[in-house]
Amino acid sequence: MSYELTSKRAAEVLGHVESEHTLTLRQQHYIEAATAENTRRAYRSAIRHFERWGGCLPADAFMVSAYLLAHAEILNPRTLSLRLTALRHWHQLQGFPDPTVEPEVRKLFQGIVRRQGKPKRQAKTFRLEHLKAMVNHLSAQSNLKAYRDRALLLVGFFGAFRRSELVQVDLAHLQWEAEGILITIPRSKTDQSGEGRLKALPYGESDLCPVTALKAWLKIAGIKSGPLFRRVNRWETLLNAPLHPAGVNLILKAVASQVGFDFAPELSSHSLRRSLATTAHRAGASFESIKRQGGWGHDGTVWAYIEAAGRFEENAAAVLLTKRQK
Repeated sequence: MSYELTSKRAAEVLGHVESEHTLTLRQQHYIEAATAENTRRAYRSAIRHFERWGGCLPADAFMVSAYLLAHAEILNPRTLSLRLTALRHWHQLQGFPDPTVEPEVRKLFQGIVRRQGKPKRQAKTFRLEHLKAMVNHLSAQSNLKAYRDRALLLVGFFGAFRRSELVQVDLAHLQWEAEGILITIPRSKTDQSGEGRLKALPYGESDLCPVTALKAWLKIAGIKSGPLFRRVNRWETLLNAPLHPAGVNLILKAVASQVGFDFAPELSSHSLRRSLATTAHRAGASFESIKRQGGWGHDGTVWAYIEAAGRFEENAAAVLLTKRQK
C-alpha cells in the first residue's frame, strides 16, 4: 500500500479529512516528543558541528572516521560519543544506513577512548556551613534578587532539584501543608512521560528553612500566579519570564564568589543535588530517603554520591594514622 493511501486511511480513522502534509507534520511533532528537548538540542548542535567541519549527510563510515580522527585530540571522548549518538540518531530517523555501527568506526572510537580518555569532572559539593554562609550573605540584603536567590538556593538544595525542574516550578505546583510544602514537578529527566513527582520540603528551625525563604520571596515579589523563580532586571523590576536554566549555575557561582569561596568556579547547579545527598548521608539520612528526595532513578548514582561523602569514613589509612605507634 502506498504512503498516499495509508495517509488517507489514517485521516478516515481520525474521523476527518486531513492533507498528507498535515498528517506528516503531526507525525513529526510526536516523533520529536519521544526525545527530551535538551537531548534534541544537543543532537542538533552535534549535527551542526559535523557539517561545519565539512561532513555531509547522509555520511559513510570513511567520513565519520575522518571526523573522529580530526577531533580525537581536541574533544573529550565523551563529547565524541555524543556526536556519534547524534549521527546515529539522524541516520536511523531518516532511514539511511547507520555508519557509526561499522566495525572500523567502532574500533577507531574504542582506541580514542583508551588513548584520550580522562576522568569525568564532577560538580563540586559543599557542606551546610557553606550554604549557611551564602544564605547569611543574601539575608543581609533587601533587594528582590537577594530574596529570590536565597529561596532558589534553599529550595534547590533541600529539594535536590535539577536546574530544569527549578525553573519550571509554577505557583500552581505548590501545595501548602502544616508540616511544610509539597512541590509538584510536572516533568523531569527521569519522568519524560509527565506522570509528575512530588517533593516535600518541611519547615526548619534555622535560617536555612526553605519554606520560610520561599514565603518571603513570594510576599516581596507579589507573585500571585505563574513561574515561581523569575528574572529580575538591573532596575530591580520583576519580569514574567522564568529564569533560564543556565541562570541557576550563574547565581550559585556568583553568591559563592561573593562570600569568598575559592571553589566557586567549580560549582554548578548539579552541586545542589550532590551536596544534598552527601550532606544528608553524613547527617544519618537513609539511602531510601536520599534517593526519594532527589528523584534518582538508579541506585548506583546515589551510592556513588554516598561513597564520595564517606571517603574519610572507615578509611584504611585513617586506622593506621590514628593508631598509637609503639
